[in-house]
Amino acid sequence: MSVFPLGASVQRDGVRFAVASSVAEAVHVCLVDEDSRGGLTERRVELTEHTFGVWHGVVPDVAPGQRYGYRVHGPYRPRRGLRCNPAKLLVDPYALRITGALSDAAAARGYRDDPFTGPRDDADSLGAVPLSVVTAPGGPDTGTRPDVPWSETVIYELHVRGFTRLHPDVPPELRGSYLGLAHPAVIEHLQRLGVTAVELLPVHAIGDEPPLLRRGARNYWGYSTLGFLAPHAGYASVPGQEVAEFRTMVGALHAAGIEVILDVVYNHTSEGRADGPTVSMRGLDAPQYYLHDAHGQLIDLTGCGNTLDPGSPTVVRLVCDSLRYWAGEMGVDGFRFDLASALGRPRGGPFDPRAPLLTAIATDPLLCRRKLIAEPWDATGDGYRVGGFEAQWSEWNGRYRDAVRDFWRGAAGVGDLASRLTGSSDVYAPSGRRPWASINFVTAHDGFTLRDLVSYQRKHNEANEERNADGTDDNRSQNFGVEGESVDPQIRAWRLGQARTLLATLLLSTGTPMLTAGDELWRTQGGNNNPYCLDDETSWLDWTPTEDAQALTAFTSRLTELRRAHPTLHPDTFFTDAQVRWWHPDGRDMTGADWDARGLATIGTLIDGEWLIVLHAGDVEAPYTLPTSSDFCPELDSSVPDGTPVSARPLPAGAIVTLPPRSVHLLRALPG
Repeated sequence: MSVFPLGASVQRDGVRFAVASSVAEAVHVCLVDEDSRGGLTERRVELTEHTFGVWHGVVPDVAPGQRYGYRVHGPYRPRRGLRCNPAKLLVDPYALRITGALSDAAAARGYRDDPFTGPRDDADSLGAVPLSVVTAPGGPDTGTRPDVPWSETVIYELHVRGFTRLHPDVPPELRGSYLGLAHPAVIEHLQRLGVTAVELLPVHAIGDEPPLLRRGARNYWGYSTLGFLAPHAGYASVPGQEVAEFRTMVGALHAAGIEVILDVVYNHTSEGRADGPTVSMRGLDAPQYYLHDAHGQLIDLTGCGNTLDPGSPTVVRLVCDSLRYWAGEMGVDGFRFDLASALGRPRGGPFDPRAPLLTAIATDPLLCRRKLIAEPWDATGDGYRVGGFEAQWSEWNGRYRDAVRDFWRGAAGVGDLASRLTGSSDVYAPSGRRPWASINFVTAHDGFTLRDLVSYQRKHNEANEERNADGTDDNRSQNFGVEGESVDPQIRAWRLGQARTLLATLLLSTGTPMLTAGDELWRTQGGNNNPYCLDDETSWLDWTPTEDAQALTAFTSRLTELRRAHPTLHPDTFFTDAQVRWWHPDGRDMTGADWDARGLATIGTLIDGEWLIVLHAGDVEAPYTLPTSSDFCPELDSSVPDGTPVSARPLPAGAIVTLPPRSVHLLRALPG
């Protein structure tokens, strides 16, 4: 009998179940139904075949829609990490659908009193835990992949629920769902912005952690995975239709030329610390799935209580099978790997860019043709590896974010900024990568919104009910003299102007830009830089067409159109020294001493003799002498709300122009 694939596979004679556990002594698949009074009944069928560490067998007279789970008989030795407990009904790691949620954390605990010294808890968890659902493959067409070249890619990071929860043009029954994101009004906004890919915050089935459940909250962001092959059921407009609706969404976005990138969390799961619930992998074979030390303690490289072991063949197979399912069956175009450094630390050791899991992903015949983006750090110092991944990977460039924020708030000069503006060749060229390997960003879901970045000096996370101790303190933000919202027209103007300089810097930099959803709508989170548990107006986008939102959206659209129309602004290879001239405001090439000059707040770069980009971070107007190589035509002025220069009249070579405070300018060289 065939062992693979794992999971529940629909066949003509029933369903073949297969689940990995190298320590189990017996495994039952449990078929769950409702009785006449609405209670749950269970039929247990033992899987008698055991091959390659996989328990498998065919159960006749089972069809799609059947709810099920596993019960595993085996050793319970917490000091060795072994926590088999047949009283706990387990979710199939390969389930294509998951229904229900953890409703009673106590019933799902596999121990009594203490997770290491207490006895096994034999209370049955049926009715208190999620269930897997037998699901047949297929569904609505996901369309033809746009296959946008990396050099032309503009990424837009969004949350499926929060993006449309308040959208006035989306029917109420579709708001906050996969189909809401597929609505024509939403796609029209994405096209107007000029984005080529949406990067979705986690859509794998989410398991809320017990501490959140105890205070009536949920993991809104979704970085708490329960199942790696199941789309999150909470984003379906019709219960049980999450697979079909996800595929429909992908097809609609593909038809608009927009790629779909998933933010995937293969570094930890929702089972949390050793005192957490036993709902899936912990009860199947904890040492095969999670990193443990010699005393059975979980090794935590993620800050979330557990870490999947990227050196385990069971984990490598699960992650790659999951990725292939989403890339093949579900039509996904790429993946952003959360805390990707943890995937390169087998057995919890030092980071290795050629670790088994990273290598398996990058060399897979299907996955290597998808966009692969690493978040190149984890929760430890050793995990910070910006630039440390292999050639197949692009990376979130945290050095870019920090350099740009520091320059515009006056905390750093032009030295490091120059490398970030031109693709960070110092970071990515040594490994044979191209400039688009640098995913440039100024804001992301994790941290301040663009509006809050220029309105708050410190975080305000009290609503998270964690005593404002969560979220980073390294915000590199500024508030222009007032903490939070202000009615002062001058402060409001300064903040909007600074926001435009940050957007202009991002979209005129070499590399792959990533925008954060709602920044163009002038969205605020009230200074909360970590609203991971707030499923409310704090996190949802406000689509009210205010004057500021309309102007900033128009400004962003103008930038993406300029970038798209001119290949020099999104090169496929790094510039050579001959292609870039760094131009001092005094009207000369920059010299070695200039890069470390204190107080220099203005820099210009002439690219290929065709485009001049000037950044002025000073608080007052400043003169700037144009290069003598040609006349120049202004194309963008960030000091103007929509970016349209006050005058399109050509400026003569060598002219001295006046730069408004905190402004970005794009000028096109005219033929001689």
